[in-house]
Amino acid sequence: MDTEVNPENPVSGASVPKRPALRLPGREPELNRLTSLFPAVLGGTAASAVLVGEFGMGKSATLHAAAALAADAGFTVAIATGSRLESHLPGGVARQLADALDDPGAPSPPVTELCGPAGESEALELFFRIVREAAGKRPLFLGIDNVHLADAWSLRCLAYIRNRVVDLPVLITLTSVVGYPPHREVALLDIVGSTPVRITLNGVGDAAAAGILGLAPGELASACREATGGNPVLLQALRPRLLPGVDPHELGSSLIGQVLHTRMQEFPHAPAILDAAAILGEDAGFDLLARLADVDELEALQAIDTMVRLHVLNNSSQPTLTYSFVRNSLLKDMPQTTRAVNHSRAAKLLAEAGAPAERVAAHLLEATSIRIPWAVDVLRLSARDAVFSGRAELAAAHLRRALEERLTSGRRMAVLLQLAHAEFQFDPPGAAKRVREAVDTVGNRDTAAHIASAMLLSLCGGQDARLGISAAGQIAARLDAGGPDAVWPLLCMTYLAEAGSRLGPPPEFRDFEEQWAPLTDPAAQRSRSALLALDAVRSGESAQEAVGHFADALSQAGDPAGSPRRPSGDDGELFEQHYFFTLATAVLAEEPAHVDRLCRVLDVEREPWDVHVPHGALPTLARGIALQASGDLQRASVHFESLLRRFDERGGTTTCPIGVLCAAKLVECWVDLGRFEAATSLLDRMDFVASQGLFTHTYLLYARGRLRVATGYTRFGFEDLLSCGRRLAHHGMRFPGFVPWRAHAARAALALGQADDAARLAEEDINASARWGAARPLGTALTTLGLVREDDEAERALSKAITTLRSSPARLQLATAQTELGTLQARHGQSEKAIETLRQAVELSEHCGARPLARRAAEELRSARRALTPAKDNEHGLTRQENRIAVMAAQGLTNREIATALHLTRRTVELHLSGAYRKLGIPGRAELGGALAKSQRGS
Repeated sequence: MDTEVNPENPVSGASVPKRPALRLPGREPELNRLTSLFPAVLGGTAASAVLVGEFGMGKSATLHAAAALAADAGFTVAIATGSRLESHLPGGVARQLADALDDPGAPSPPVTELCGPAGESEALELFFRIVREAAGKRPLFLGIDNVHLADAWSLRCLAYIRNRVVDLPVLITLTSVVGYPPHREVALLDIVGSTPVRITLNGVGDAAAAGILGLAPGELASACREATGGNPVLLQALRPRLLPGVDPHELGSSLIGQVLHTRMQEFPHAPAILDAAAILGEDAGFDLLARLADVDELEALQAIDTMVRLHVLNNSSQPTLTYSFVRNSLLKDMPQTTRAVNHSRAAKLLAEAGAPAERVAAHLLEATSIRIPWAVDVLRLSARDAVFSGRAELAAAHLRRALEERLTSGRRMAVLLQLAHAEFQFDPPGAAKRVREAVDTVGNRDTAAHIASAMLLSLCGGQDARLGISAAGQIAARLDAGGPDAVWPLLCMTYLAEAGSRLGPPPEFRDFEEQWAPLTDPAAQRSRSALLALDAVRSGESAQEAVGHFADALSQAGDPAGSPRRPSGDDGELFEQHYFFTLATAVLAEEPAHVDRLCRVLDVEREPWDVHVPHGALPTLARGIALQASGDLQRASVHFESLLRRFDERGGTTTCPIGVLCAAKLVECWVDLGRFEAATSLLDRMDFVASQGLFTHTYLLYARGRLRVATGYTRFGFEDLLSCGRRLAHHGMRFPGFVPWRAHAARAALALGQADDAARLAEEDINASARWGAARPLGTALTTLGLVREDDEAERALSKAITTLRSSPARLQLATAQTELGTLQARHGQSEKAIETLRQAVELSEHCGARPLARRAAEELRSARRALTPAKDNEHGLTRQENRIAVMAAQGLTNREIATALHLTRRTVELHLSGAYRKLGIPGRAELGGALAKSQRGS
């Protein structure tokens, strides 16, 4: 035999046989640790080692590989194996070792005497003598495989020789399953001593796993190692089941399931807990495991503890099975009916425990042969969440499972429409077939209209909305034979959905005039009032008319004293539609009583149809919009911020129209509060490309334009505001109160030196606001007009703006008008008036929390007070402005030249000169030079 000196394990003066090629991929480190004990043993000192690991980790293979290396190194090898079937036979393992060490050529006591008639001490001494004699001839390698299954007498024999072979060349190597509960009279340390070499066999790495599987290293081999934990036995069981395109995490072996069940039989209740863990998967909490296994909690805890120690279950608060391959193997070993029943029981337990719908639905999917009537609602809710989180195919699977239940025609139509929505994400032609199938199931008119309306409300926009509109149109056509009352509310909801998703102007509301006359149903009447309100809003003709129609719609919505409830009519769904909600809140923000009524209508117990909209979001947003309109910026921002966090949790801030509206309103609010960095950060998150809805994108543009102007990016802000106006014009929206874009665009134009553009925008704004007739837009337009006009016209416009705004709750706009009037009065030399006006502006803007406006008003107030203070270098009490103008006039400058130099109007210059003449006691400009000189000499 070829030999070489092993540089890792040198034996003094001895040569070690050359090791054969290893046959255990990934176990080189463990074998090296074992062979590192050889030199000491060959030198005459005993050693011991323990190999521990989970079931299937290759303990036996590693032991036999080490034994082969030991034999090559000159050891006598004796290996015994513990067996569950022989663990009750005294001396079974000891006899195996004695037989292996028996020398046929030398006389020795029969091994049968180990547990024969001889006494206990004689038997133990006999076993020791066999070992000692063998060790006296050659170094001895004693291997005991599965020592945890050895009989008690054999364990006593091994414990007996432990201290007696210390100075003999004996290497004792044991293998044991990790965490195996001790149930013998001899502990492991009694056999190997207190300081054995302990070697834990963990799962092999990716490279070794690839070798076992016959694969090239890569993602597939890594996935297989993860599914099995790198357990060699599991990898070998997985190998023949690998197919192209199959996820290793979905594979299992019924044979492995059988083996594991068999091995757990010796532990009370472990098989039942094992099956429950396989069924529950990631839902495997302690209480659910015990209840599903129908095991007493204390007994369940003991079984779980045992399996955690054996590494069959994970050591965590969720004692799931260690590897997906093990779970799949147990499920494969379970009869299909048993699996279905257990999954249905698990679904019920999870539902009772308040688990998320998605987790309950995962078990309902597996309970295919079991009728579970309550499962339909859970499956639909889970499917809704799955669609909006981008998992449409999972949603479709849930809904197809729901269709297996016994459903009424109405519920079947609802599930089919929801399934069409899910399938539309990945199979549009199939979705169209589902819609036709749903239409064919229409039975009850009211139910059908309600379900179609719900579908429209559940779809945010874009292509999803087009599907909903198509489905609703087909159902409306089916219901048309029932008369206008039957179909009208659905037609209205369809119109609103279409109006909110169109890229161009919607059709005229009044095109439906002929169909209104025969309407008698309260729900249809409410829809009629709502559409009339929106028609008035879009035309921008009459605020009074629009508010009146909104009030009619609100008075009928959810009225408990009205006619019997219709599923589609009395719960306020119309006001939840985002197109309608956005315009209604914009109009009603100045009507506190109507805002309260609107919030009550929106405050329903059920969850909103749109999964992105949190419960209670619509009344919260409506209240925030009303607070912002009244100038209560701090409270409004609290409403918007708290609501935005909830939209963020649902992923709806940048996609749901209501979420986008909330974000845009918050940006506008922050601009007025002076929180520019926060507003910039929020706008950076928004998707201006995806948010192409009629009002959501428009309001985003408006908010960004305001922020840009406020932070010095005036040109970019001006373009945003003009783009906002073009979009509204393109959609035929002439209501000036939705976003006052012209007012801010005119200010930006003035800052850019484009006075003509500013004047044009102001004129357009005043005309539109006068036509509409509400105080806020009119007061805002008058304020803008005062900025672009001169002299008395400007002051009259600003004074009228203040008078108009005092009749509305628009305190921030009032403070703005007061600031502009006070500034103008100060420029005109009316310092006393300016001081009072600006003092009111400061107080009101501070009350609103509008810090930028308050700072500006305070600055103008200080300037007005300084202007009222007499100049120190004259004795006639000329103010600083009067003295400055008088000096310039005395130097020969005309009133026009003075006005140009000081950025004043000629009228203002004339007023200041008149005051100077009066104080100096002179009749006119000719005496001005002498009077000023005399005044200075006197001082």
